[in-house]
Amino acid sequence: MELFDRQKDAVGQGERTLLVYVELPSTRNIHNAKSEFRELAESAGLDIVEAIQVNRNSTKAQYYIGTGKVDEIAQMVKELELDLVIFSPELSPSQERNLEKTLECQVMDRTGLILDIFALRANSFEGKLQVELAQLRHLSTRLVRGWTHLERQKGGIGMRGPGETQLETDKRLIAVRIKNITKRLDKVHKQRDLGRKSRVKNELPMIALAGYTNAGKSTLFNRLTDAGVFAHDQLFATLDSTIRRVILPASGEAVIADTVGFIQDLPHDLVDAFKSTLEETKRSDVLLHIVDAADEYNIEKIGQVESIILEIGADKIPTILVMNKIDCLPDFEPRMDRDKDGRIYRVWISAQADTGIDFLYQALAEQLSGMMTRAKIQLDVQSAYIRSEIHNIGYIHNEKVDDFGAWVLEINVTNHYLSKLLNKQGVELLWEQKPQQK
Repeated sequence: MELFDRQKDAVGQGERTLLVYVELPSTRNIHNAKSEFRELAESAGLDIVEAIQVNRNSTKAQYYIGTGKVDEIAQMVKELELDLVIFSPELSPSQERNLEKTLECQVMDRTGLILDIFALRANSFEGKLQVELAQLRHLSTRLVRGWTHLERQKGGIGMRGPGETQLETDKRLIAVRIKNITKRLDKVHKQRDLGRKSRVKNELPMIALAGYTNAGKSTLFNRLTDAGVFAHDQLFATLDSTIRRVILPASGEAVIADTVGFIQDLPHDLVDAFKSTLEETKRSDVLLHIVDAADEYNIEKIGQVESIILEIGADKIPTILVMNKIDCLPDFEPRMDRDKDGRIYRVWISAQADTGIDFLYQALAEQLSGMMTRAKIQLDVQSAYIRSEIHNIGYIHNEKVDDFGAWVLEINVTNHYLSKLLNKQGVELLWEQKPQQK
């Protein structure tokens, strides 16, 4: 049994915890799995008393690991007075029950830990419902520690049928709760769909931010939108999807969505529960895949994010790879890279240091150019003030003043903004070239 990153000092004010990282032949090539497992526990605010590694060539049905190792862990639990033991692999319900009975303390796997972190971080009404739904689906097969809190919610004995066992009661209460949450989420999803239809009607470009957790998505989102979304150097600092309407240089009005961060082996219950939130990614016109450029394992993480993007059906969305945190690299200047067809496919920036953002704006302008309408308009003398607004909202290809003092502008803007522009007094459309439909 190999000790790794031994640390006796408390990390958080939570339960006294032992981490058990189990390495199998299938996981030996995942270089960051062990350190990420510890980061997850730290993000939950646990008091990590000890962390051990168990190497195995195969798994055991009863405990997942061998009985000898279980006995050693049981001894550690007693000596260190531990409250919680967390295993890195996903345990079956029976394995979790067997381990709790033998170790005489609470046992959790990595999936349960991630669900717990999500429960801590979700702030919005929808986010809390999504997390609770995922937790109930995950725990419904376990029922290890009882469900008295659900009994209190539903009235307990008054809900119990004749001859019904405690287990049957618990399962029924969970099923009722899942049904109620699903109904409430359906209402929230319908409201979200109305918002999407409104954006489509207004023909506003949709930009979604996706990436591995702690890659800097929320920091970049704040940089682009001034939204003030919580951003912190920890896993899953923010969970709730945030959408803001912005004005981008040379692109005009657009909508940007910040989505939940991904992680390797993201529990399927969470992917299913957050499907509605992830729809913002699937329905976007451009996907910004945010990567921590200073992370030595970023190539692996890029692949893991791409696999989830494929799973939710967003793999056909035009994507720009945004290599963030270049301020953590020595003597690295911001730049953008083009492929053999001349398309910008990668941009190197630092959202924290506010460097390279202009390159990102240029990449977005080129990518969104197909959604922009090119038009020629005339502003009379009294409406010349609108010219400065257009400079902020869209892109002016050329401009001149005619013999009567009116401005003639050739512009590139969204259909939505052009419609608003033409409703203003003193604005005349001379010609319009609409974008080709995809």
